Amino acid sequence: MATTALDITTVAQATPEQMAAKREFAGALVVVEGIDGSGKSTQLYLLKRWLEIGGYRVHFTEWNSSPLVKSATRRGKQRRLLTPTTFSLLHAADFADRCERQILPLLHGGYLVLADRYIYTAFARDAARGCSPHWLRNLYSFAPIPDITFYFRAPLDVAVNRITAGRPKLKFYEAGMDLGLSLDRAESFRIFQDRILNNYDQMIETDRFVLMDGTIRVNRLQKVMRALLAERVDLKRFAPKKRSSSRDKKKAG
Repeated sequence: MATTALDITTVAQATPEQMAAKREFAGALVVVEGIDGSGKSTQLYLLKRWLEIGGYRVHFTEWNSSPLVKSATRRGKQRRLLTPTTFSLLHAADFADRCERQILPLLHGGYLVLADRYIYTAFARDAARGCSPHWLRNLYSFAPIPDITFYFRAPLDVAVNRITAGRPKLKFYEAGMDLGLSLDRAESFRIFQDRILNNYDQMIETDRFVLMDGTIRVNRLQKVMRALLAERVDLKRFAPKKRSSSRDKKKAG
C-alpha cells in the first residue's frame, strides 16, 4: 500500500509546519482517543452532527468497522482463539482496509475525516496486551498523521463506573480476560483499562495529543472541542460553497 504521510515514529521530531508541508492531501483528519468511558465517542458524535448541520464535507469512521475483517474478528472472539498478536494483526488489517478505501481517498478529495479511535488505540491497547510498542509503530507506519488528536482523559474509576453501570455483562476480550489478570471480569476490566490509560498518558507529548478533561459537562466540553478544532483546522475549506445569485451574476457581467 502506498503511503502519503510521515512514518509515525518521526512525528515527535517534526514540527507542525514540517508535518503540514509534507501533506499530500487537501482534507483534514480529526481523531478522538481515550479509554472506554472517557466520553470521546459522545463528543465526536456531537461534533459530527454540528458539522453536518452546517453543510460541511464530513466523513466518519470508527475502529474495527471494516466489513472485510469484521466477520473474522467476530468468529475469533466467539471461539476465544485470538492471541494478542493475532488480535493486533486483525485490527491492523481492518484499519488498512478502511485507510485504503475510505480515509485516504476522502482526504485527497478534500473531506474532513472524523475518526473515533485511530492508530493510537492499537499503540495503547495492544501494548497493554504485551505487543512490542516498536513493532506496533512499524505496523501502522503507513497511516497519515492526524491534523489534531483529541485525547479525552477521565479518571480510571470514573470511566470504569460509566461502562460497568451501563453494561449487563462485560465481554471476554473487552474485559481483558484473555490476559489472566483476574477471575472477576469487572476487576480484570479495571486492571486492563489502567494499563491502557498509562500507555495513552505516555503519548500525550510524543504524539501531540490535545488533552481534554472527560469529567467536564458535555455541552461545555463540546464548545471547547469546537473552538480548538477551529484553531487547528481551517473549517472554511470544508464549508458548503455559496451559490451566486442572479443579481451577483449580473454585476459580474
